[in-house]
Amino acid sequence: DVRDAVSKVRADLPDGVDVEPAGQACGRQARAKSLRDAKMIGPKKPDPLQELQIKGRKFVAKIQAEVKQARIDDDARFLKTWFDKPLVTGAVSPSSKALARKMAGYVEPESMGPVVERGPGTGPVTDALIARGIAEERLVLVEYNPEFCTLLAKRYPRATIVQGDAYALETVVAPHLKKPAAAVVSSLPLFTKPEKLRLALLPRAIELMRPGAPFIQFTYATVSPEPRKRANFEAHVSPRVWKTLPPACEWVYRRLQA
Repeated sequence: DVRDAVSKVRADLPDGVDVEPAGQACGRQARAKSLRDAKMIGPKKPDPLQELQIKGRKFVAKIQAEVKQARIDDDARFLKTWFDKPLVTGAVSPSSKALARKMAGYVEPESMGPVVERGPGTGPVTDALIARGIAEERLVLVEYNPEFCTLLAKRYPRATIVQGDAYALETVVAPHLKKPAAAVVSSLPLFTKPEKLRLALLPRAIELMRPGAPFIQFTYATVSPEPRKRANFEAHVSPRVWKTLPPACEWVYRRLQA
């Protein structure tokens, strides 16, 4: 048979010479060819576009994680402040983006003068005002909470940050206004305040503003925070914003032109 024939051939070969089985020879040759091919081709170079896409996805994921964490931190800060002083904070979480955009939409970027924001908290309405086209330098942010003031100063270094009672317009706000205000945007609660203080707020605010400038106040209530039938003032209410909890609406007050 084949084995006997191979043994006979091997016996007739000179010393040092042998016969390699065909299967082993084929395997050895295939391995040698693979090694030669690997040396000739070398490691595959990565595609520059693919590398850029991978790095881009990692960067976006990192930013999204940071933004999500910042949002969680803001919610936690707000909730803690509400538990500490519920009548001062007035809300358990920052204004939603939908509500903030709606409030900022009543402010005209072309109007001259500073824009006063009462109770900016962690800055959702501030962000919406800047996105609306209001220069950061024009913003006067009046916040009672010192922790929020520190946060606002880091986020909006070119804005004017005023720590104090936003109801004390003449003593706290007015000294920081070089020109009449183009608008007052208020996220502070009104119904939690005594009626006398609440009714005095709008006339005092109007005195610091340009003629026809809006005083914008959001509320969770179903009625106007300020009396609608007041001499020399007009009031406008927005549709209720359902993409915020609880649902809220904005009231816009202006002094009637003579």
